[in-house]
Amino acid sequence: MTIVQPNLPRTGLELHPAEPLWKRVPTRDDAGGLLSDFMMLVRGLNKQPQARVQSIVDNIDQTLQLYGKAVYFADLNFKLNLLWVSVRAVPGICLELPTAINMRVPEAVLIAHKVQPDAQSERTPVWRRLFNIG
Repeated sequence: MTIVQPNLPRTGLELHPAEPLWKRVPTRDDAGGLLSDFMMLVRGLNKQPQARVQSIVDNIDQTLQLYGKAVYFADLNFKLNLLWVSVRAVPGICLELPTAINMRVPEAVLIAHKVQPDAQSERTPVWRRLFNIG
């Protein structure tokens, strides 16, 4: 699932074949404003029956639509069970929106840095440790 929202009204989900996320994720909106992003792990998504997967996708999409123009881009990677969302600069959106998604999809958890980092986490970003890269 990839949702890209320029200034035009969104008509629903667009499904695209997998391409590296770094090639698709925008860093700025159409007006040149910087975007923020967050990542959520949807535990066990790729092991769910098709009906449950569709329900999860629908719940995520409905939640993203509630936030209207704040959501600029979203990508749900079924193979890795990861949801990536890029949002416009709105105070608190990177905590509020993941909380709203988690309320509708309890399997979805925000991937974030520890509040009190240990020595290992100071040297290696969370996403690298999560996927055992570097």
